[in-house]
Amino acid sequence: MNIQTSAPKVEVRLGFKLQGLLIAVLVGIAILLIPTPEGLSTKAWGMFALFVATIVAIIAKAMPMGAATLVALVISGLSGLTPLSPAKGEVGMLSGFSNGTIWLIAIAMFLSRAVIKTGLGKRIALYFVARFGKRMMGVAYGIALADVVIGPGIPSASARGGGIMYPIMQSIADAYNSKPGPTARRAGAFLAIAVSQIDTIVCTMFLTAMAGNPLIAELAKSQGVEITWMTWFLGAIVPGIVSLILLPYFVYLIYPPELKDTPKMAEMAKEELNSMGKMSQAEWILALDFILLLLLWTVGDLVFHIPATVSAFVGLVILLLTNIMSWKNIISETAAWDTMFWFAVLVMMANALNKYGTISWISTHIADSVGSFSWPVAFTILVLVYFYTRYFFASAMAHISAMYLAFVAAAIAVGTPPIIAAIGLGYTSTLSMSLTQYAGGPGPALYGSGYNSTGQWWGVSFAVSILSLAIWFSVGGVWMKLLGWW
Repeated sequence: MNIQTSAPKVEVRLGFKLQGLLIAVLVGIAILLIPTPEGLSTKAWGMFALFVATIVAIIAKAMPMGAATLVALVISGLSGLTPLSPAKGEVGMLSGFSNGTIWLIAIAMFLSRAVIKTGLGKRIALYFVARFGKRMMGVAYGIALADVVIGPGIPSASARGGGIMYPIMQSIADAYNSKPGPTARRAGAFLAIAVSQIDTIVCTMFLTAMAGNPLIAELAKSQGVEITWMTWFLGAIVPGIVSLILLPYFVYLIYPPELKDTPKMAEMAKEELNSMGKMSQAEWILALDFILLLLLWTVGDLVFHIPATVSAFVGLVILLLTNIMSWKNIISETAAWDTMFWFAVLVMMANALNKYGTISWISTHIADSVGSFSWPVAFTILVLVYFYTRYFFASAMAHISAMYLAFVAAAIAVGTPPIIAAIGLGYTSTLSMSLTQYAGGPGPALYGSGYNSTGQWWGVSFAVSILSLAIWFSVGGVWMKLLGWW
């Protein structure tokens, strides 16, 4: 008896987009061919070339972000830019993986999965819509309140805005027969932009509301500025609340929905809540765990000096012991592990750029261009340039990695108080996410629903950005003055 077996055919395909990768490689080589500038070492210039090539590969989407950073990691190790066993004055190839901030964001992403898995996030959103959803403006504020409640525990604007708020927004639009096209302005067009703006503000209010925020805190540390969970929250709470009150209403005024009253939506939300039944045991445990985490991130930070990462581990262990999250759930959470990997590599590269003197060299040139102004004027110019260059980036991480550290160093160099420079540009990093439909967060999903044209999205978002910056400069500036930060 002959048993014939054959191995399954494996189709070999390139793991990258040739055009994007070619552009990144050419950019890196072009930088290397330029003679090393005076004041920089060969290693510093080589790391700069590798870093810029990596960012270009990410922007051009030559390959997934994790894959692009893995290639950069290997090149940095092989070339000796970041040795595996670093000597004094060098940065280790794997140093980023021991960073506590990186673990914080990964654990927060595990916790966010539990919020979605148990249905607690949806329940909270429906509750606020049921309470305030009798008018369209009330729907927007209901979504804002829900986002604030779940924001600290879900470090993904896409997960909150796209995974929880978007389906509810879509249900509202469908209930009133608002479809892409002629009826878009009835409800869907307004809600899509309002949800995007709200999610951006919430991302700015909490260190753990977006993956890019802990990266900012880690980069700021290299400039001698310590940004804890509580520090971030304290600085953002007042301008954040003012923004949540004013910006959705501003969208309502300049881009009004045709429907103003939506009693049907409040009833639908109540019916959906009733169909979900009472809160399950898992939801109660998760809610209490969530409250404990907030206490540890605030009181624990201020009184007991418990690091935010340790607190996050405590929250995760509770979910493991109660089986709300199994170990299998954790190891299968690919998005969290992916984020942790590229996060670690980018932090390692940023630390290398800083240690080898590249950031100081770049920031000196930036500071020289605005050095003739007083620090408030110079800082304002830096913020505006940093904010509106977001039009050229389709990734928050690419924008932060490419520009944040150099701009913070430049702001400090022109006399800006370090905490204002670091945290002000940090808030700016997140606020700029709402400028375009591709800049990150839930924008792609909300814009992809088809309710708004590109012109409508960009026009409304630009107008909102002016008011947003005005709030954070004025209200935020006064509030930070009261905090004694400048």
